[in-house]
Amino acid sequence: MDVEKYITSGILELYIAGTLSEKENLEIANYAKEYPEIQKEIEAIEAAVLELSRKASPGYNYSFKALMNRINGDVKVLDINEKRSSPFLSYIGWAASILLAVGLFWMYQQNQDLKSDIEIVEKQNIDLEQQIADTDSSLEQTQDLLNTLRDKNISVISLGGQAVSPTSYAKAYWNKENQKVFIDAKGLPEPPEGFVYQVWSLKLSPLTPTSMGLLEDFAMDENKVFALNNPNESEAFGITLEPAGGSESPNLEQLYTLGVVATS
Repeated sequence: MDVEKYITSGILELYIAGTLSEKENLEIANYAKEYPEIQKEIEAIEAAVLELSRKASPGYNYSFKALMNRINGDVKVLDINEKRSSPFLSYIGWAASILLAVGLFWMYQQNQDLKSDIEIVEKQNIDLEQQIADTDSSLEQTQDLLNTLRDKNISVISLGGQAVSPTSYAKAYWNKENQKVFIDAKGLPEPPEGFVYQVWSLKLSPLTPTSMGLLEDFAMDENKVFALNNPNESEAFGITLEPAGGSESPNLEQLYTLGVVATS
């Protein structure tokens, strides 16, 4: 007899389910006594059904016979040395246990999907709240900037385009009291890669430039308004295009805008 082929035929599962005839049950019982591999496979199938039932109903202490009796009421589940009775009812009991486990798994999966959907909605709400907060913050900053630029102590200096870029323009809002200058650089083109705009405070006679700082992250800045410190006695302001990191002295060949402070 080819024991391996017999085991993989599926007949042992039908035996456990109680769907075979009395003659077939006796035949398998005899084979189980003769071949330990068959006996071992029968026990493994019963253990699998028992484990499935445990997962379906945690907390109940099952034995295989008790499980089948619990499912089928008074239906008796025979071991391999006894004749099997009521095979149809036994099969239904086993099937009911499997369906229960499948149903519980489906409910678990649905619950996980629902949790996932809730997490997505919550993340969307958080993102929306952040966008609203960012908008409120932006509006507040804009209002603060407008209030600053409207200060009575602010001097406004227009910076016109120069030879390298005649169409460029900018404005400097200088608050001498606070030693701050706001550069509105909306009229400047985006600097080439590897270059940056540098702002200079100028004394005119003799020409003495002092760096006030760089217009960093120019492309990323939406409103193109930059705040710089200016403790200098400025007579003019200029903006040049310099290599990334800035220069110690301005490259006048790359002077984009220039404006003179009005004398009172």
